[in-house]
Amino acid sequence: MIASLLYAALVWIPALPTIQQLGAWPLYWATQGCVMTGVWVLAHECGHHAFSDYLLLDNIVGLVLHSWLLVPYFSWKYSHRRHHANTGSLEHDEVYVPKKKEALPWYTPYIYNNPVGRLGYIAVQLTLGWPMYLALNTSGRPYPRFVCHYDPYGPMYSELERAQVFISDAGVLAVSLALLKLASAFGFWWVVRLYGVPLLIVNAWLVVITYLAHTHPALPHYDSTEWDWLRGALATMDRDLGVLNRVFHNTTDTHVAHHLFSSIPHYHAMEATKAIKPVLGEYYQFESNPLARATWRSAKECIYVQPEDRKGVFWYSNKF
Repeated sequence: MIASLLYAALVWIPALPTIQQLGAWPLYWATQGCVMTGVWVLAHECGHHAFSDYLLLDNIVGLVLHSWLLVPYFSWKYSHRRHHANTGSLEHDEVYVPKKKEALPWYTPYIYNNPVGRLGYIAVQLTLGWPMYLALNTSGRPYPRFVCHYDPYGPMYSELERAQVFISDAGVLAVSLALLKLASAFGFWWVVRLYGVPLLIVNAWLVVITYLAHTHPALPHYDSTEWDWLRGALATMDRDLGVLNRVFHNTTDTHVAHHLFSSIPHYHAMEATKAIKPVLGEYYQFESNPLARATWRSAKECIYVQPEDRKGVFWYSNKF
């Protein structure tokens, strides 16, 4: 599908009249970005050893696919594994770790409590959120010193993981050099049109999917006095994206099952979700709001966490 879309962008779109090209390019970007997001999900499956029965094959495929999307495969695989092991923990979760009210900077109300600031926050999150997380650990858990997914000697990784972080860096570097060669041969904007804009859409989808799966007024977080693995795994949200469910290999509408059984392949995830719904009952979380409305509400209402009825159980709030 990606090759077919690329062929259309190379051959068909340039042959169209200029006016029609103005509509064709955004259509290509949106479609290619969604299909590439599906490939991103397949690489994510490899990181969970849910792609095949062979770990080596999973790692080779995952390394190739994630590197092609400028993601350090092993680096993210290990941080993501710790996210699954500590979901919902205020102390040990790896990403989308909410702050307590007293830890917020002074300017927080001025950003989140007005529509313009909130819209700016969402825009930055969608465009820069993913690379900022990889490079700067933005929205990640605090570490005693600077953390970066590209740093093999950072506190995020053990000695046994360092060699594979180097391999991840080499994969991203190789693809980056290939893109530079293409840019020198065909021009910078040629690369941006064919690859750069769809990649931005992939990154935006990745942020939206993970943000909305873990940031919702109905999802609690726990400190060490109350957290356990099952509670954390259930503190996530399924969401129906219509036709995009298939394009994204059901990563959005089976996220609860994925956190409970992360090695189930995506093509069995719907079957697993149907099986767990009657068992979980009220503990199964599903959001039916349209995507834009859900994103706006989470950005508006999920600013910090505070305990309510029980001391170690924290819920989102936006009151200042």
